[in-house]
Amino acid sequence: MLRNMRFTTAIRWIWLLFGGFWLGVLIWVIAVSGDWFGLFGGMPDLEQLENPRSAVASELYSSDGVLLGKYFRENRSLIEFEHISPNVIDALVATEDVRFEQHSGIDLLSLIRVFYGIVTFDLKGGGSTISQQLAKNLFSTRGARFEGGLAKSMNIFKIAIIKTKEWILAIRIERAYTKKEIITMYLNTVDFGTNAFGLSVAAKKYFNKDSRKLDIPESAVLVGMLKAPTKYNPKLNPEASKARRNTVLEQMLKYNYLGDEDCERFKAKSLVVNEKILEVDDHNSGLAPYFRSVLREDLMDWCKQNGYDLFADGLKIYTTIDSRMQVHAEDAVMEHMPSLQKEFFAHWKGKNPWIDRNFREIEGFLDNACKNSERYKTYEAIYGEKDSLRILKLMEKPVKMKVFTWQDKVSFEKDTLLSPRDSIRYYKHFLHTGMMAMEPSTGFVRAWVGGINFKYFKYDHVKQSKRQPGSTFKPIVYAAAMVEKGYDPCYKVVDVPISIPIASGGSWTAKNSGAYTGQTYTLRQALARSINTVAAYLIREVGVKKVIEYAQRMGIVSPLDPVPSLSLGSSDVSVYELTGAYSTFANKGTWLQPTYLLSIRDKNGKVLQEFVPKDTEVFNENNAYVMLHMLKGATEESGGTAGGLWRYNFRRSGNCDVAAKTGTTSNYSDGWFMGMTKDLVVGVWAGATDRSVHFKDARGQGSHMAMPVFGKFLDKVYEDKEITKAHRYERGKFTEPKDFNKDGRIELDCSKYETDYVDSTEYVRPLVPDEDDPDML
Repeated sequence: MLRNMRFTTAIRWIWLLFGGFWLGVLIWVIAVSGDWFGLFGGMPDLEQLENPRSAVASELYSSDGVLLGKYFRENRSLIEFEHISPNVIDALVATEDVRFEQHSGIDLLSLIRVFYGIVTFDLKGGGSTISQQLAKNLFSTRGARFEGGLAKSMNIFKIAIIKTKEWILAIRIERAYTKKEIITMYLNTVDFGTNAFGLSVAAKKYFNKDSRKLDIPESAVLVGMLKAPTKYNPKLNPEASKARRNTVLEQMLKYNYLGDEDCERFKAKSLVVNEKILEVDDHNSGLAPYFRSVLREDLMDWCKQNGYDLFADGLKIYTTIDSRMQVHAEDAVMEHMPSLQKEFFAHWKGKNPWIDRNFREIEGFLDNACKNSERYKTYEAIYGEKDSLRILKLMEKPVKMKVFTWQDKVSFEKDTLLSPRDSIRYYKHFLHTGMMAMEPSTGFVRAWVGGINFKYFKYDHVKQSKRQPGSTFKPIVYAAAMVEKGYDPCYKVVDVPISIPIASGGSWTAKNSGAYTGQTYTLRQALARSINTVAAYLIREVGVKKVIEYAQRMGIVSPLDPVPSLSLGSSDVSVYELTGAYSTFANKGTWLQPTYLLSIRDKNGKVLQEFVPKDTEVFNENNAYVMLHMLKGATEESGGTAGGLWRYNFRRSGNCDVAAKTGTTSNYSDGWFMGMTKDLVVGVWAGATDRSVHFKDARGQGSHMAMPVFGKFLDKVYEDKEITKAHRYERGKFTEPKDFNKDGRIELDCSKYETDYVDSTEYVRPLVPDEDDPDML
């Protein structure tokens, strides 16, 4: 009897404890879910649960559909369930959640296994389901955002609260989404290391594959990484990654996703991954890095105005860049610049290249360069501004570093031991370039090369950099004079000194690169030979203000000094501006703003904005055609500065019109080349970052420094049948306007005119304009 009473009491207590336990669990769950007294921290609400947000990289596409690059904090691209290889799903379920299809967010059998492992000190694996892991990934349940007072003050409760929240969220996720949606969201959010978030990016990064095409061993590698992305990274730790892959394969065998024979065969396979990370994920490399950098600033402004986050909202950005033409442009630069740099090194061998106008070395140049460096500023913050001698001494201490160099016409990174001062000296010797190609008829920019190596030289020389254009500005002067004064290509001007008064007092006299010849030139001959005195004559005739007016209508937005020397390109402009200005000639007199952005869409493909080039009619079609005829003189006239283009295949064919102009600043700091065919306008600049660093002779001319890039690029473009077919490019003549020169007023054939001379050595009195004429100043 007593024994029965004791037994009954024991049973009662067991039931009480059992019931009390589950009642306590229920109260705990309700308390955590409702965040009683603010002790447990909040949880995502229904709206957040139904509209989870993950940071998604915005993607940048070329006009031919090639992914140029991404903007991201977390490199993630979303995919649909249909884009997931079944092999990945099998590997994931076998390894992470074998009862995924049966449970409703919590796997009780796994929890019992975990509890038993803790009690017996033999824990094998965790108990989290895929749904729980998704809750953790989506809502950062382990971060400070949802942390309550109890977890902050008593760390012992922190894990229990976190786990409870993940269980609750997992159940809610299971109610809100299908199994396919859950597994898709999970594979879109997980971290695969080396800034690869989500399956799509990981498949591209590690195997250069679409996620649909991953085979079983590759799927096993990626699923194996989920346990510890760095430890099992196939690039960083290939042996550990292979061992973990084989563990996943064994799990697939255990749960009948694989047969014995296949499992052993796959386990025996060596680990094969990309040798290098996909370049499009690297901001320093890949196609068009300078363009991507410039565009990023434009896009950030657009996002600020329109309420988007460029680095998290998964925008799809479509550009006018043609990836094939971009490759050709970068190749043209890479083929020319190493040989030009080799010449420059030889030119200054044993000497410093920073010189003044009298070709004497500039004292203190290197000290000033050091003081402008980031390293000097870091030292300055430590030792103070007054201790410059000590800092300069510190900068003479050799340190290990990687430096940029050219090797066999390829940019190369080499390890060396060099002092910071000597590294600055070394980099000051390098020549740089900026090159842009656009279609005049559409305004679309097709190629953009902003420098020689974006990793080491970040400054863009297409749009950011502005330099004196030299003689490449002259066509704007000629166009203004011919339209305003009615001159034609055969109008004759004598090459003699011309002085023009300037507002500050005194006068300015144009100097030629050589002596004054006293020869009479037609305007076409003068432009072809780049005679400075003729440009000065024209700006005297039409007026500086009128030239500036035309330049601005042709898209020049940089400040232009209202001085006569503007006729020789004395005011800084960018390659972007000048290429757009030249497109006016090739587009029948209408300027189209160089456009590189087509449209922006959201991550679902909805068009947010489309972009259309701005346009301005500058002069009529006849005047534009006359200017093209004038500019052809550089390649057709005897002594034309672009005659060297005949060495290139596209020009040797004999049926390809090229309108062109070279430009060189007076001390050879800047070499320019502007060239046009009926399909493309291309602008090229070359020079050093510091204007005091340059060649001392004709090797610094635009025909030597810049023109080869144009020639090599056009050869590649016109030989590429894929490009010529896609854009309907063909070597040919400029199209003469309908009813051109119907009244016969415009003279194009100047061969019937004999050349006249005056004795320039006896030419005493310069031609001085009327000082009362306001347009002269």
